[in-house]
Amino acid sequence: MKFRKLASCIYIVSVWASVAAAQQSTNTDAPLSDRERALLDRIDKLEQRVAALEGKQPNASASTPASAPQPQSPPNQAAAPQQPSSPLAFSDSTTLNFLLDGYYGYNFDHPVGRVNLLRFNDPTSNNFTLDQAVVMLERAPDASAGRRLGIRLDLMFGQDTDSLQGSSANEPRPQIYRNIFQAYGSYVFPAGSGLQVDFGKFASSIGYEGAYAKDQLNYSRSLFYTFLPAYHMGFRANYNVNSKLSLQYWLVNGLNQTEDFNGFKSQAAVIIVKPNSNITWNINYYEGREQRDLVPLTNPGVPELPTQPGLSITPVQTAHNGRLHIIDSYVSFNLGPKWTTGLEGDYVISRVASNSFPTRLYGGVGYLHRQISNAFALNGRFEYLKDDGGLFTGVTQDLKDITGTAVYQFADGFQTRLEYRRDFTNRPFFLTNNPAVLVRSQSTATLGMLWWIGGKQGSW
Repeated sequence: MKFRKLASCIYIVSVWASVAAAQQSTNTDAPLSDRERALLDRIDKLEQRVAALEGKQPNASASTPASAPQPQSPPNQAAAPQQPSSPLAFSDSTTLNFLLDGYYGYNFDHPVGRVNLLRFNDPTSNNFTLDQAVVMLERAPDASAGRRLGIRLDLMFGQDTDSLQGSSANEPRPQIYRNIFQAYGSYVFPAGSGLQVDFGKFASSIGYEGAYAKDQLNYSRSLFYTFLPAYHMGFRANYNVNSKLSLQYWLVNGLNQTEDFNGFKSQAAVIIVKPNSNITWNINYYEGREQRDLVPLTNPGVPELPTQPGLSITPVQTAHNGRLHIIDSYVSFNLGPKWTTGLEGDYVISRVASNSFPTRLYGGVGYLHRQISNAFALNGRFEYLKDDGGLFTGVTQDLKDITGTAVYQFADGFQTRLEYRRDFTNRPFFLTNNPAVLVRSQSTATLGMLWWIGGKQGSW
């Protein structure tokens, strides 16, 4: 402010002096008056003061805040009106997010009970279905921003909960954890590049596909997704060796077990390799015991002892100690702006007792994605699964799946998927409208509809 006042004074005095000098130009020999000399002295002193102030004043570009550059709009949103900042993203990087997933499916074999076998996220036919309604709160850690702790909570409602955390097939007390898909806290310890340790219930990275359809190529999930674990409860540690290599170690209750149904703690080792921006390769090894040592209480009533309802104290007659081993590997390739492909291979071996004959499951899946336009894409999947000994389906068989999915995204946050899928095997297995008649294949058509909003960007 002081600098501006001095500059204004200099300007006014200079103009007045210029006028006076012009009047004197008609007579160059006339001497300067005392008043004129005083004005010139005053101008000289003001100029000296301005020069001194300029020496103290910071650079004008630093003192005047420049307008922040505006980000370029993505090509598919260039014509969209400017949107206000999301009220679901908070200043401390916490986001609140919502997902709604529903579908209508039709099985051309008209199965009894309108049941699609081997389908965990689309098990019903000829039915309008609410598959998932999800509320997700996340504050991810970011040590580079001085934020070492984080938390995530995924609450899930709908049909899919009984395929996962609400199933008594894998949860001793599913009624408690039915609506909690993920709930874990994180902390990044200052070791090397940063050692992140999570504790709680987290989604499994075993298998190419995940729980949320919006982040998958197809609407229905593969046979391997149906068999492989969806979540774990326990510790997970992650260390980024460099930008191309990450290592993980898990210590958990088991496969899809929020509460363990035996006293053995399972382990997993994970290697994630990113040789460049177009390739990501995951290698997973899991080892654990998946046999119960207690008889579950499927319909718990009033507890007989002073403890919570549903906690069993009845041991099984023979507690087996056989182990399950999973070797899972998958890689994704970005082949350009229009093409993406992925490959998955799995080998699983399981023994009920340590000396019992093993059952095995192995095979692979291939994926192909073609982006036709900004809003439209076509996706395909083919898989082969060998169930040797009935580990997955209860009988030995060779299963195959061919799936084609057309994806149309009306807007960011609203997507529809039209899908045709055919499952087939080498023995009668799938249901028909006659309970006594089984067939070797089932064909389905599905319309999936997805809505999501929130401050989280990218995959969930």
